[in-house]
Amino acid sequence: MMSFQPFLQGRVAIVTGGATGIGRAIALALAQAGATVAVGSRNIHKHPIQAELESMGGKALALALDVANSESVEAFCAQVTKTLGSVTILVNAAGIIADHSLEGHPDKLWWRIISTNLDGTYHTIKHCLPHMKTQKWGRIVNIASTAATVGSSGYAAYSASKAGVVGLTRCVALEVASDGITCNAISPGWVETDMTLDWVKAQALKEGCSWESQLEVLKKQVNPQQRLIQPQEIAALVVFLCREEARAITMQDLTVAAGGLW
Repeated sequence: MMSFQPFLQGRVAIVTGGATGIGRAIALALAQAGATVAVGSRNIHKHPIQAELESMGGKALALALDVANSESVEAFCAQVTKTLGSVTILVNAAGIIADHSLEGHPDKLWWRIISTNLDGTYHTIKHCLPHMKTQKWGRIVNIASTAATVGSSGYAAYSASKAGVVGLTRCVALEVASDGITCNAISPGWVETDMTLDWVKAQALKEGCSWESQLEVLKKQVNPQQRLIQPQEIAALVVFLCREEARAITMQDLTVAAGGLW
């Protein structure tokens, strides 16, 4: 029988992109489950996530982090280890998206998306794995996207980066299977985050309508449940994957899209 007390007490978790959206929900859920959480974000100074985490009764850390920069990741991981202890849970939630046709796609924009979404995941895993191997226990969860398997016009860079995240996830899972470490990807569909709402507002501007009405149109189109997924739903799955009972779940790409494809 599964227990419901804070079963992650004594575990140190890193959540990239953890100041807002899906990452924030994951950071708070892990803290609620007893983990000591460190959050990294490029705009960490704009968000009170450390205070939110500490208000739940435990230690926490929130630092600036650019996952696309290997030196930034190395310095971040070193500071987390020094302050909180060895990391055994890693959630890669940092990510960016851009809408641009492939023809004429700026190389700088292409590599910015790839470097953040794919290279960033590689950088953090590389720096956290030694700690997990030493403790013979670890949980890695990479936030991918339904875009990894379903293409969409104008989102070649984003789709390619998330497909790479799924491939990386599977390789890492196989490499560390004998070390008590699991590695999975979660591919959400449309989640109600600031990023999604910004997209809705941009579409509304193009259509000449209110963003509220555009949001209702989106909800009716994205999946059979006719709603946007909530960040807490993704967070709940991440927490479950950190349980001892979930050790056999590894190398998976778990879709959370309310029956939708994209």
